[in-house]
Amino acid sequence: MQIKNKKVLEWIKRYLPAELISIIITLVTSIWILTQTKSNMTMAIVGTWAGNFGYFGTILLNDIIITKRDLNSKNKKYTIQTFLKNLRALFVEFGIAEVFDSLIIRPVLMYYIPIWLNNVSLGVIIAKFTADITFYIPAIISYEMSKKKFRDFE
Repeated sequence: MQIKNKKVLEWIKRYLPAELISIIITLVTSIWILTQTKSNMTMAIVGTWAGNFGYFGTILLNDIIITKRDLNSKNKKYTIQTFLKNLRALFVEFGIAEVFDSLIIRPVLMYYIPIWLNNVSLGVIIAKFTADITFYIPAIISYEMSKKKFRDFE
């Protein structure tokens, strides 16, 4: 049980800051785009991609900070090759999950749920959390499988 709790805490520490940033960006962008375009389709697509930018930007920034800290403690430098390894690890962790999430699941949910609920803010939040379920299952599996092979930055 302690190993399971440790894993859950690791995932929360890794994903929660990015989720918080993503929720804010997704919600603000979606509402703004809808007021500007009056198009639920545009809102769904732009909201999805703006949220992704905030999410993956946060994850990548955290990965860079952690990697730099680890390398500095070993008197090693963070190089462009290290940065490319950070990007590769991110791609391995999220690639499969992200393709389905960003191109199909999330935009569809962000289009329909606000319409069904007749409430943009609540609909966007529910769509985001619903899409997160199908996103995190393959992402966490990929993260766990790739930790040893793709997260050695020395």
